[in-house]
Amino acid sequence: MLAGIILLAQSCSQKAAEENNQDEVKTPVRVHVSDFSFSNENFPDAQTRAGDDPNNYTAVKAIDIAIFAAGNKQVYAATQIKDDATTYTTFGEFECSLPIGTYTMVVVARSRSKGDEFTITSPTQAAYTSERARETFCCTQSITVTGTAPVDISPVMNRVMAQFQLLSTDQAPSAATTLRTTYGAGSKSFNPTTGLATDDKGFSVTNRVVPDDDDGTIFVYSIVFLSANEETMPVTIEALDANQSVLISKTLPKVHFKRNQITKATGAVFTPGTSNFSFLLNTDWLPDENITF
Repeated sequence: MLAGIILLAQSCSQKAAEENNQDEVKTPVRVHVSDFSFSNENFPDAQTRAGDDPNNYTAVKAIDIAIFAAGNKQVYAATQIKDDATTYTTFGEFECSLPIGTYTMVVVARSRSKGDEFTITSPTQAAYTSERARETFCCTQSITVTGTAPVDISPVMNRVMAQFQLLSTDQAPSAATTLRTTYGAGSKSFNPTTGLATDDKGFSVTNRVVPDDDDGTIFVYSIVFLSANEETMPVTIEALDANQSVLISKTLPKVHFKRNQITKATGAVFTPGTSNFSFLLNTDWLPDENITF
């Protein structure tokens, strides 16, 4: 009887060890962001950008990846900064090891400047938590690991934001040091799965006033995530002095935006009482479209 008990215990111990080893087996998952193509949204008559390696597309300064298991539990995250070679071996190449299962991967390629703060907290929540958003491409897709064979992924990423450009036709007063742009809607946070803003509360961005050397005009731009593929919102422009006091304020009541396009506003920014601005949707990404309202 004792011998039988010992044999039974050994059998159970061996079975448990085998189950534990099976649970610990992890499969290499390799994400090749360097192979992706930048593609445009399918607007009418849209021109499609040819495939671009992020090493060649200068606007991409950082790539973030986050992988989530069930319940949005993050199992892997990494950020590569193009100007910091300590963050990668090959820019756009990621590798991790995952147990058998199904996961959701989020990849974001973005422009970047010093001081930027960016987070991915789930497949439906990513945000620029510093002052300004940047040009952003993203992709969310499912990963299924079924065995020990390596899994190779080449995500295709889409540009998901809109850009606002402001060009003054007059010269800034000498007291003006910054120009504050306030969006009446939109956000700096977005849903990587849909590419749309996660709120529609608006925000402000401040740019230094740097007159053009030739004619003294001012050019500034900023990025906004929209709550829909197209959105119309008020945009307020304020010239501020060194003490952040408002010198001149102008509100453009109905500025029309589309994802993956640039809306340009041209007019007399610094001339009191003047409110005429011309608008143009005109970008390197998609054909021109005149906007009137």
